[in-house]
Amino acid sequence: MKFSKSELEQASELIYQQMHATPQYAWPLVGQELGCEVWVKHENHSPTGAFKVRGGITFVDWVQRAHPEVTGLVTATRGNHGQSQARAATRAGLSANVYVPEGNSKEKNRAMKAFGAILVEFGTDFDAARLEAMAQAELNNWLAVPPFHKEIVRGVATYAFEMLSAAPHLDTIYVPIGCGSGLCGTILARDALGLKTKIVGVVSEHAQTAKLSVEQGKLVETNSANTFADGMAVRVPVKEAYDIYRHGAERIITVSETEIGEAMRLYYRAIHQVSEGAGAAALAGLMQERELMSGKAVGVILTGGNIDTDQFLTVLGGDVPKV
Repeated sequence: MKFSKSELEQASELIYQQMHATPQYAWPLVGQELGCEVWVKHENHSPTGAFKVRGGITFVDWVQRAHPEVTGLVTATRGNHGQSQARAATRAGLSANVYVPEGNSKEKNRAMKAFGAILVEFGTDFDAARLEAMAQAELNNWLAVPPFHKEIVRGVATYAFEMLSAAPHLDTIYVPIGCGSGLCGTILARDALGLKTKIVGVVSEHAQTAKLSVEQGKLVETNSANTFADGMAVRVPVKEAYDIYRHGAERIITVSETEIGEAMRLYYRAIHQVSEGAGAAALAGLMQERELMSGKAVGVILTGGNIDTDQFLTVLGGDVPKV
């Protein structure tokens, strides 16, 4: 998979019919604390509070063109992807059937319903919900929305296209990894612009499927993915994503729950931004590698701010939520 600059420009034009480009700022207090020039890409400022909204716009546009007979979509999510698909599908007059694992974020569930999702709780984790959603697609003649698809990635890639167009001097960008659309979109945007920026993927210590797969040179599933950073809570790797990031990422690093919590507190303390666990993982990765990045210009993707209130209060209190 690859995109030309014009393909990303076209995706941007489509997306800007429904939202503005999100800002990227070099924040001095964050930079002073970490000893480098730190640019934050604010995907928490999107219409759903997360980067996934972009892929929903481009994917549903493709569905309407390629599959005009479709009347309903079905997908699985921990929340942000589901908001994205529900928002885009209902705007297009399609039903949005969204499967989430039992015990999913209450506030993300409410947001998905507000965007028009028909929400079903199933299974103990994302991957169980995903399998059920795909089965329901066959039974109900819905179009199944995978977590990784070329048109989703093309939309997601526009955030990195914006950031790298505004700050082409960045030495490195840190990106969290769930199913991989964000990391792959950043790699493909960099390549489309012909830049040499290094891309570092960040996984949770409790959801290392992407890192293990790259290290072992094959797809590696894990037995669980129990992290409060639910956007990264994936235990089954996506081959199409793996095929891109195993070559395109500089490296993949692991951050702990404690490090993610520290990054969330830094975001709030230094720039008064609310981040969910996955949203702060990129900054946690940079904090871990601050000596390596000393004096450089570095980008971090604040992928989303959709965290339940009680969990955020726990983090601000110096602890991490239990899962």
